[in-house]
Amino acid sequence: MTRPTLIKNAKLIDPAKNKVEVGAILFDEKIIDIGAITSAPDGAEIIDADGLHLAPGLIDMRVTIGEPGAEHKETFKSAGRAAASGGVTTMVMQPNTTPIIDDQSLVDYVLRRGPDRSGGVRVLPAAALTQHLDGELMTEIGLMAEAGAVLFTNGDKPILSSRVLRRALSYATSFGALIAHRPEDPHLAEGGVMHEGELAARLGLPGIPAAAELIMAERDLALAELTGGRLLLDMLSSAQTLPALKRAKARGVSAFASVNVHHLVLNEQDVDGYRTFAKLSPPLRSEDDRVALTHAVTDGLIDVIVSGHDPQQAEDKRLPFEEAAFGAVGLETLLAGALTLHHKGDVALNTLIRAMTLKPAELLKLPTGRLSKGAPADIILIDIGAPFKLDSDRLKSKSNNSPFDKKLLQGVVKRTFIAGRTVFGG
Repeated sequence: MTRPTLIKNAKLIDPAKNKVEVGAILFDEKIIDIGAITSAPDGAEIIDADGLHLAPGLIDMRVTIGEPGAEHKETFKSAGRAAASGGVTTMVMQPNTTPIIDDQSLVDYVLRRGPDRSGGVRVLPAAALTQHLDGELMTEIGLMAEAGAVLFTNGDKPILSSRVLRRALSYATSFGALIAHRPEDPHLAEGGVMHEGELAARLGLPGIPAAAELIMAERDLALAELTGGRLLLDMLSSAQTLPALKRAKARGVSAFASVNVHHLVLNEQDVDGYRTFAKLSPPLRSEDDRVALTHAVTDGLIDVIVSGHDPQQAEDKRLPFEEAAFGAVGLETLLAGALTLHHKGDVALNTLIRAMTLKPAELLKLPTGRLSKGAPADIILIDIGAPFKLDSDRLKSKSNNSPFDKKLLQGVVKRTFIAGRTVFGG
């Protein structure tokens, strides 16, 4: 049995409410009470938060873990350490492992082995949408959903065949399954390494036009409307895509969208100087795109903020820009990066937390992501104003390719609880 814990004098961020309230929370494995609590059971641990903010643990819907097959980049253990220190209590693991998570036995493997090796951080599998992620033959969505897959995706490999994606969306409706798809036309994006624009031309680098995202997103939204399937447009990067998403939602299409936190805080100028740590897929785009994405989060047009955690070894990043690998770590900087928008006054604190807790929980049909009686006690204590300069070499991930390297951030997780048990801090 988990020892009861009372945290008092905290600023409670409940994503289901549009306000921050001073109060207390009592919990063991689940939340027992919340609000104006004056007493605790005998033997309970009592923590005086002294004005720190308290929120549900973050749910990161896009995490790449190398295990099995690429343990040199990341393991369940290293990802769990990184997640817990960053306030992430649930990770949705991408299927691009070796072997690929494309049958129910591998879904079961992740569910059984992940939490044991991750230090208690919840690890949920996203299963492959097509066999071997090759975009041709649909996987057994029903069997893998029954085994515990929380969504289905082709990862960074877009499905070119509209027929295949239509069949997948249609079949998934029988199970209420969520289909996540990265909208990018690979023919337009082929050979590109950064956002197509004036800066790319000046640096002499081939660009990826925003139209590559828009064209594929328009197709995907049309297929979602045709089939009635639940579609997540995964990691949007361009302002051009947002009107199409808004129109689809207005028509009642079950369409949702996520955005990588890096695209909310950084822009193409962070690539200047051939900074390979900022080489991402989709690429960092213009400042106008960044601003439009932040407005879309405020308006609720974009539902979820993710880390896009994609660890790469130094030897794959410290190369000439065109040769360097795409990807960045993000588990440890998801919260602090997002809080940049709060400190600048661009996005309200409740809105940011909701996009990393309650919204993903609702999309994935999870009981976590909220501060309510009976909910699992996945809780984080945060010093929102605490400043720090990120040193990539001190990250807990096995890889250290962060575009926030050497940047000043604010927001430090002081303690992370999962099912009422401390997994970080304390």
